[in-house]
Amino acid sequence: MAELRTPRQKLSALIITYNEVGYIERCIESISFADEILVVDSFSTDGTYEYLMEHPKVRVIQNPFENFTAQKSYALGQATHDWILFVDADEVVTPNLEKEIVQTISNPDACEAYWFYRKFMFQNEPLHFSGWQTDKNHRLFRKSKAKFTDKKIVHETLEVDGSSCVLKEKLIHYCYKDYEDYKGKMLRYGQLKAKEAFYKEKHFNYLLMLIKPAWKFFYHYIIRLGILDGKKGIIISYLNALGVLERFRELKRLEKKNELTYYLVMP
Repeated sequence: MAELRTPRQKLSALIITYNEVGYIERCIESISFADEILVVDSFSTDGTYEYLMEHPKVRVIQNPFENFTAQKSYALGQATHDWILFVDADEVVTPNLEKEIVQTISNPDACEAYWFYRKFMFQNEPLHFSGWQTDKNHRLFRKSKAKFTDKKIVHETLEVDGSSCVLKEKLIHYCYKDYEDYKGKMLRYGQLKAKEAFYKEKHFNYLLMLIKPAWKFFYHYIIRLGILDGKKGIIISYLNALGVLERFRELKRLEKKNELTYYLVMP
């Protein structure tokens, strides 16, 4: 008697983009096994949108970028299928990870969501330490059982109605393209984190502006063994600390702007 197989569940692969030419191509190729590839682009200027428009397997929508949580929630709302694979444009699904994903979503006893560990790449070389060795994110989940919380606008957090498990295979993350790109990314994160803090009515503090960036560097370079990554560890640790410094600078700017607005509208 032939063995009955559980039919494979359909999968929507989602990406949000802004100026990702040179990386998005490799990402799209690695997720071509998905039944739907949906990209939400925040008006790229480097040809990303045009490339996606011409790709036969991609459905692309442009939407203004407010913050990461809002953009990912918007993308999630456009997905056709219940099983969601959410990747960044600079991430790559390996053949072994693809196989594990397909097996997982075909399992009737699957969890509602899955954490992925990531292997970080500094340009094309592995970054073994520097704080990222235990990094993991929700990347695979059921749309009907999860949503992005609006409590965070930078490192978006998935709220899962049910259980979360961990996949064995790692997602490859090309986090560091070049110095200016990573620096820009850290500065943008810092600015968004400042807005998050401002909305929560946290206040600028000169002492914390001195202590927190120094601690960030020490944490990544010494405690999280960035020193073992050599020059790469120094660069990553410094730029992460710079992002924290920018968070305080931006919080100070937001408070000054708020004070000025208050005085201007006073009768």
